[in-house]
Amino acid sequence: MSRTRTALLAALALLAGGTGTAAAAVPVDTGIAAVPCTVDYKVQNQWSNGFTAAVTVTNNSAAKSSWAVKWSYAGNQQVTNGWNAKISQSGTAVTAANETYNGTLATGGSVSFGFNASYSGTNALPATFTLDGVTCNVDDGGGGDPDPDPTGPRVDNPYSGAKVYVNPEWSAKAAAEPGGSRISNQPTGVWLDRIAAINGVNGGMGLRDHLDEALEQKGSGELVVQLVIYNLPGRDCAALASNGELGPTEIDRYKTQYIDPIAAILADPAYASLRIVTTIEIDSLPNLVTNTGSRPTATPQCDVMKANGNYVKGVGYALSELGDVPNVYNYIDAGHHGWIGWDDNFGASANVMKEAATAEGATVNDVHGFITNTANYSALKENNFTIDDSVNGTSVRQSKWVDWNRYVDELSFAQAFRNQLVSVGFNSGIGMLIDTSRNGWGGTARPTGPGATTSVDTYIDGGRYDRRIHIGNWCNQSGAGLGERPQAAPATGIDAYVWMKPPGESDGSSSAIPNDEGKGFDRMCDPTYTGNPRNGNNMSGALPNSPLSGHWFSAQFQQLMTNAYPPL
Repeated sequence: MSRTRTALLAALALLAGGTGTAAAAVPVDTGIAAVPCTVDYKVQNQWSNGFTAAVTVTNNSAAKSSWAVKWSYAGNQQVTNGWNAKISQSGTAVTAANETYNGTLATGGSVSFGFNASYSGTNALPATFTLDGVTCNVDDGGGGDPDPDPTGPRVDNPYSGAKVYVNPEWSAKAAAEPGGSRISNQPTGVWLDRIAAINGVNGGMGLRDHLDEALEQKGSGELVVQLVIYNLPGRDCAALASNGELGPTEIDRYKTQYIDPIAAILADPAYASLRIVTTIEIDSLPNLVTNTGSRPTATPQCDVMKANGNYVKGVGYALSELGDVPNVYNYIDAGHHGWIGWDDNFGASANVMKEAATAEGATVNDVHGFITNTANYSALKENNFTIDDSVNGTSVRQSKWVDWNRYVDELSFAQAFRNQLVSVGFNSGIGMLIDTSRNGWGGTARPTGPGATTSVDTYIDGGRYDRRIHIGNWCNQSGAGLGERPQAAPATGIDAYVWMKPPGESDGSSSAIPNDEGKGFDRMCDPTYTGNPRNGNNMSGALPNSPLSGHWFSAQFQQLMTNAYPPL
């Protein structure tokens, strides 16, 4: 189902220096409520290094009991003080939220606030404003022209202005751990990792139970529910711990017994007010690039999945069916920088994702964005070195750790991969999610500065936050910590940092455990394993005594809290 983001109705003026008044607003035909909200931003007074601005917000949507307006500056503008709103700023992003006395905003009602700010150079007007996550000054397709998207518009960033669902089952496990109450109220992903999970396993919550609970948590505001769609035929062909219940050829069963029932539940009008974020099939499409054919990392299972096309068909079908639900936001899994950050993998992975997004009735309009680092450990931002550094004339790309990768951390990779995806035909408005549940790498081992410049390896190994033995290690990693807490719009092109993998849930068992979940024993979860080509034949770095994937692993949960960064 298509998702439209119509252009601004009028160009916004840019004010470059000098004094006077400038405004960024779009005239609205009051007979047509096609624009969900308008923001009138006026620079009332300006001097060489500062200005005073007045902002009026008009709400053309349902009445509100609280509100938040957001915008970003293109320059170095910095709000110094404000009135009639609680104004905060992080980097270039500004949020103005209601005071206790002016939270009510009726349909057709307006509220005004103002502030002083500093700047140098030019004082360009913000290009885009949102009210509770909905873009203002933009025609949403109503009024005289027929809406090109009959399902109605999705918001640009579902996380903006919204709470995120706290899974009561995960929350209870976290709270039961010593010290766990510090994070037990954080939102995490709900994993639908087999057909039985739709209705609930062993008396646990099923999909409808979670959505009903989400409506309770939502109240009168907006709320995001995060679902992980994870049950492809021949799932995770390069690992055994995360193998699934469906064999390589069972694409019809995937469609009729897994995707169709999920889509039917999500389409229930009772849940239409929720923003449902679906993470589509982690650890699948990049395998078709990196672990097939003549690659030294190839596996026979991945060759089978490339030949039969069922990863591409399955992802396409999921995007198409789930994308038909107007309040569903599909984010395709896009691996992580330590998997597809190399030149050989980067463009080819984007191409495979485009192939899947146009298979089985799907179009690129069914894709709201992509998620990286799901259930992985790649550091968000390595501050002690960049990809452009060199030591004694040797590029950091030649270090054993970076090994010719183009990226050294997840944020730079996600932003660059987003550009690559747009270049192959995805919509320019796509946003990225980064899973920061376990990539904090804090604690006593966290470097406080760059490594010694004796060699390029001492420079990198002494300064890197990511303490894994090898970047290909993925199972229950020793030394890992909780990463950035979930938050909306933290950086350019990033819709949110999320905890899609619930901290404390195992990646796989450290020894073979008989089970009825289709989960095999992968030596990468065995701390005594000496490796394979996918981790450079290094030790696995896994914690001992781990349970089956998805099962509670108390020792890991405690380690993640101890090594959290930012610290708890």
